[in-house]
Amino acid sequence: MNAQELQKIKYKKMVEEPVEKLVIKMAIPTIITMLITSFYNIADTFFVSLINSSATAAVGVIFSLMSMFQAIGFCFGHGSGNYISRKLGAKENEAAIKMASTGFFSAFFIGVIITIIGIMFLDPLAKVLGATDSILPYAKNYMGIILIGAPFMISSFVLNNQLRLQGNASYAMIGIATGAVLNVILDPILIFKLNMGIKGAALATVISQIISFSLLIKLCDYGGTIPIRFKNFEPNLNKYKEILHGGVPSLCRQGITSFATIFLNIRAGLYGDGAVAAMSVVMRITTFASSALIGFGQGFQPVCGFNYGAKNYKRVENAFWFCVKVSTIVLSILGVLGIIFAPSIVSLFTKDDSSLIEIGVTALRMHCIAFPFLGWIILCNMLLQNIGKYVKASILAMARQGLCFIPMIIILPRIFGVTGIQISQLIADLLTFIIALPMGMSTLKEFKLMSKKDDKNLI
Repeated sequence: MNAQELQKIKYKKMVEEPVEKLVIKMAIPTIITMLITSFYNIADTFFVSLINSSATAAVGVIFSLMSMFQAIGFCFGHGSGNYISRKLGAKENEAAIKMASTGFFSAFFIGVIITIIGIMFLDPLAKVLGATDSILPYAKNYMGIILIGAPFMISSFVLNNQLRLQGNASYAMIGIATGAVLNVILDPILIFKLNMGIKGAALATVISQIISFSLLIKLCDYGGTIPIRFKNFEPNLNKYKEILHGGVPSLCRQGITSFATIFLNIRAGLYGDGAVAAMSVVMRITTFASSALIGFGQGFQPVCGFNYGAKNYKRVENAFWFCVKVSTIVLSILGVLGIIFAPSIVSLFTKDDSSLIEIGVTALRMHCIAFPFLGWIILCNMLLQNIGKYVKASILAMARQGLCFIPMIIILPRIFGVTGIQISQLIADLLTFIIALPMGMSTLKEFKLMSKKDDKNLI
């Protein structure tokens, strides 16, 4: 069976199969991918925490830089991937082929530039990211190696999203999960067996990312997926407009997360390395918990893109509500469990650092209270982004960690001290939900109007 026949079969499946079944089928690989990726981030933090709290804090500081890698990769991945998904839905395959290579190579070249500039300004960059004097040596050792992997990390995110948005989420899962598992295996070997310390953690990450990158490239040649070829790399203004239109919401969401983490590190640094380490641990734990939601939402995205491109608005609406209901129930359960078991969870990441445990337990519980609201927030953002409402999607993407969180992390600690740091994310999430609610409801009303209009045209 050739690639065109496979693409026809895929199209039929995306626009005709029951949406609940289709979303679950698309979501299972992405949920597994997100959980494994988050797990190896937690594993990284766990193994480094066995060194000392300053090393744990250093990983938290550099996490903001890695969030920026993800922001750039998601920008090019979602921007090109959403375009590819819509064009495949509209049966304009040649445009999709050109966009796949353009998005990939553009991101890789940006990664090379970041590596060069980052290594040149290693010391000041670590300080800007929030490293204190005691954290700085660990941060420099970790970041110096991580920067080498920037081109591979960024472009892996592009490939992951392109594969997923073409309906080949299982291929994306294989590529990402292989790297994640390898990272977990390499961490204890390089950190302790070879006595490399925090440098070992960074090297484990870079090696696993390069292998994951290589596997993802290879998988693009199978299953009717669009292959990546340099001959199809056609950088031009129109293509970059499309990438930015579709990718800016992701850039805003992930990029603002990076800046928010910097602000968080700086404010927490006023209360010692234990506070920085505590908030780093809490961020990794809550990211793991919410990763299942993001994976579920990513299963919704190709269904949304294909059917919106095919003008099947009712299917988009049904898929959205199904995802919101399931995610709200699951996150509510996870939130309750997180509140109950917070002391045991946080204690896994420290050598009896009492300040880390005390600060971390309260912060984790505050984060968990907001869990039930995250389903609507994240799925609304994905919906708006996939259907081309880029301004609304960008505003909502910036709201949670930017428009709401950054003011809170600046203001609340001045009033409540360390408690202000612990409750900032909770307040930000509640405010973001208030912003997201009318955005989502107005879009769903538009779907109903468009469906009625199409029904009249058919009569």
